[in-house]
Amino acid sequence: MLKVEKTNNQYLLLPENSQLDIHHKWFNVQYWRDQNAIVTSKQGRAAAWFVKYHGDQVAVLKHYWRGGLIGKLLSDQYLYTGLENTRVFQEFKLLSALDALNLPVPKPIAANVEVRFGIYRADIMTEAITGAKSLCEKLQQQALSIHELTSVGIAIAQFHRQGVYHDDLNINNILFDHAGKVYLIDFDKGNIRPPEKEWQQSNLDRLKRSFKKEAGKWPTFFFTEEDWQTLVEAYQNNVSTD
Repeated sequence: MLKVEKTNNQYLLLPENSQLDIHHKWFNVQYWRDQNAIVTSKQGRAAAWFVKYHGDQVAVLKHYWRGGLIGKLLSDQYLYTGLENTRVFQEFKLLSALDALNLPVPKPIAANVEVRFGIYRADIMTEAITGAKSLCEKLQQQALSIHELTSVGIAIAQFHRQGVYHDDLNINNILFDHAGKVYLIDFDKGNIRPPEKEWQQSNLDRLKRSFKKEAGKWPTFFFTEEDWQTLVEAYQNNVSTD
């Protein structure tokens, strides 16, 4: 369950057990800039801001942007048909459920929905993963060890055993923390469904395509078909619920 606080045309979403004193200003980048609390940022269509809160704790703040051709027209605007139908509500609810299952995901902190004239805009805030480096970033520097490849396969299997569908499983959404633990991020449009080989294989196929896509983008990229087989074998050895 989530806590929902409404103020005028804005909704604040919080985990049920949250003790943080959060207000809507937290979703304004300028608020953190004024406090000199921005640690760093990742720019691009899905920009993310890393901000310090409550001392040295770091959170990731992301705004919801549309992609594709429609994104060029509507940018960050979505049709509002009820709070529970918003993409941010669905993702925040899913993240809270995955966190409750002790799956390796960023812990949800809060989310924000602002509604005007039947249109909503939204933001989400999660705990930053310490020392996070994406699988894509690592492969641009060196080949993964067998242990690292196996860890990725096991992590994906862990989610699939619980029926967790990731709508965009790619190597930018798989992170290693400072200790080498594997996390999955960005669960927009994801859900929990009955475990079935068809959608699970579709997830893996999408992941494999992302390896090939990124390999063609970077001057150095250390990944081979043998590496893929190592990853898949670890996945197959751990995905069964039998």
